[in-house]
Amino acid sequence: MSHPIGVIAGTGLYHLPDLIDVRHEPWSTPFGEPSSALRRGKLDGVDVVFIARHGDPHRLAPHRVNYRANLWALKQIGVQDLLSLNAVGGISDIAAPGALVVCDQIIDYTHSRVSSYSDQYGEAVRHIDLSEPYTPRLRQAWLDAARACDEAAHDGGVMAVTQGPRLETRAEISRLHRDGCDVVGMTAMPEAALARELDIAYGSLAVSANWAAGRGPAAEITMEEIEQTLKIGMARAVRVLRAALHLLRH
Repeated sequence: MSHPIGVIAGTGLYHLPDLIDVRHEPWSTPFGEPSSALRRGKLDGVDVVFIARHGDPHRLAPHRVNYRANLWALKQIGVQDLLSLNAVGGISDIAAPGALVVCDQIIDYTHSRVSSYSDQYGEAVRHIDLSEPYTPRLRQAWLDAARACDEAAHDGGVMAVTQGPRLETRAEISRLHRDGCDVVGMTAMPEAALARELDIAYGSLAVSANWAAGRGPAAEITMEEIEQTLKIGMARAVRVLRAALHLLRH
């Protein structure tokens, strides 16, 4: 019996279109409740487990997401490959609004988040190697899927992960740019590290929703702008996701 493929998505995508034979599976973990019930079903014949990172409806701020419970529940249900969709702000030229980016690196600027399963007293501490935070095999699946869909997806990029839920100041984005970051999001960490601790392969497709502060012509970033761009961008990303699922299963 094949293992289901996990899909986790945040802002702009709270359910998978055309997922059939759906079973909503509530899941309790030693770390509390996941963000949402695990929705297991078939998408184009592929066994998929979907979780809404911020809940459905969107109710959990990035620093309040129970990342440990989310990853633990996916592991327990049998997920070995996890495809992540992330809404981001664009910092460098590769990430104009609407762009798709398959990042290969992360810089973590978050604080005070529980970021490991190795914090239980008496438990063995696992020092994982996170040199490559995204699994190369899944990065390649995203890139191959984008090509199959005639969608442009940039190969490589550095994801800055900030605390949220507020957006960043212009000075903060200037610093991230100097640090070499291409996009900025709020949820890739500790998600990527926890996946590695559980030996879950992890790969992300980032959807640029807007220029980050000071990088575009607008003096102010509005949620209306973000939502309009994401509506189109996430529809494209779901097309690529479906192709990636097909490639991974076949």
